[in-house]
Amino acid sequence: MKRTSTILTLFAVASNFLAGAQTTFEEVTSNLDKSGGVYYAYPVSEALNTPVPEGYEPFYISHFSRHGSRYLIADDDLNQVVDVFDKAHEAGALTPLGKEVRGKLLSFQTEMSGRGGELTPLGERQHRAIASRMYEANPGVFDDGAVITAVSTPVMRCAYSMMAFTEALKERNPRLKITRESSNRHLAYLNYHSPESNEFNSSSNRALKQPLEDFKARMTKPDRLMATLFSDKAYVDKHIDASELMWGLYWAASDLQNTEQGTSLYDIFTAEELFDLWQVPNYDFYIHNASYPKSRGLHVDNANRLLTNIVETAQDYVTTNRKGATLRFAHDGNLIPLAARMMIEDTYGMENCPDSLYKSWANFKVAPMAGNIQLIFYRNPADADAPVMTKVMLNEREVRVPVDTDNFPFYRWDALKAHLVKMTETPFDSLVPDHLK
Repeated sequence: MKRTSTILTLFAVASNFLAGAQTTFEEVTSNLDKSGGVYYAYPVSEALNTPVPEGYEPFYISHFSRHGSRYLIADDDLNQVVDVFDKAHEAGALTPLGKEVRGKLLSFQTEMSGRGGELTPLGERQHRAIASRMYEANPGVFDDGAVITAVSTPVMRCAYSMMAFTEALKERNPRLKITRESSNRHLAYLNYHSPESNEFNSSSNRALKQPLEDFKARMTKPDRLMATLFSDKAYVDKHIDASELMWGLYWAASDLQNTEQGTSLYDIFTAEELFDLWQVPNYDFYIHNASYPKSRGLHVDNANRLLTNIVETAQDYVTTNRKGATLRFAHDGNLIPLAARMMIEDTYGMENCPDSLYKSWANFKVAPMAGNIQLIFYRNPADADAPVMTKVMLNEREVRVPVDTDNFPFYRWDALKAHLVKMTETPFDSLVPDHLK
């Protein structure tokens, strides 16, 4: 009975969170970069930091981050789009706008060539800036003798993100000693995906794939766009897969904000087209990584190992009275379930319908490029009996979790720890109402 009551209470709190998490057409289209979803370049330039309670000082930071801005995953993702425009150019089938778009694509191709999936210069700058703000807000954490460790998955964009972050810290205090490792050793918690979740996400799961394919088909309306880019409809009908090209242009437009190009392709789309297109990968990421009710909680439960590492490592620093930081770098597919597992506000939804999902869950709010979660720990050195306090930050914004506090954004560590441990012990599927499963 107690377990059932706890689950119902957690879901009631979650419902209250979600009521204030509405995403609208106007929000996305007033800043078209958001329509890039997980390609949204990290938007924060100034962290939010409420003054700490009197007598308290920061002593430890637990950090998990997605890599910074990157190029499209593979060169061919852009090359195939350029090839369509090159052939149309040779055939004399481009409009003036089509020629302009081809020029932007060629310039983008020159910058990206040989760098598919790699960190962009902006991605490096993002992590350096986040590290600098972390240091400025919590200088005592990085005193001489602080114990600082940094780990990343062996993917180069994550390793380079880690290096940029730690180099920025060492520039602030050159005496810092930071251990850094990028290897397979930490994958068991940094980038864990259970066999069951992999099977659920497999291409053979038609019950998962068919609704996504149907939704994508409904949201893809390429005729207007093709007419603005190509002067010969017969040429388009014979030589171009219009839907496929529209998606190629959408991804190129989404990634341009992460590059050094200083230009945009968003102006070739209408706001309605971008909003419709964004909803498809938003739904895609949700059903494959987040709290999709029919996923049986498999994706959120993938974060249990990572959250356990976060709790146990933090408790070790608390118990041993050490100063320092634990820095972790991985991917959006790890950040998204971790945020939901912690039950951070606005990071999960309970929705099966793709047409309604945007109202309760938006990928750009959870995992933009360089998206991160930080737990900042505070103690009162003058009062050994004073409780350790903790603040939770998502993308450098103070956020709520379903834990009682009379001094938000600060939570007693013992209460927050109890919540996080309970989450690792509670199958996420048990929080989902039966009528949504």
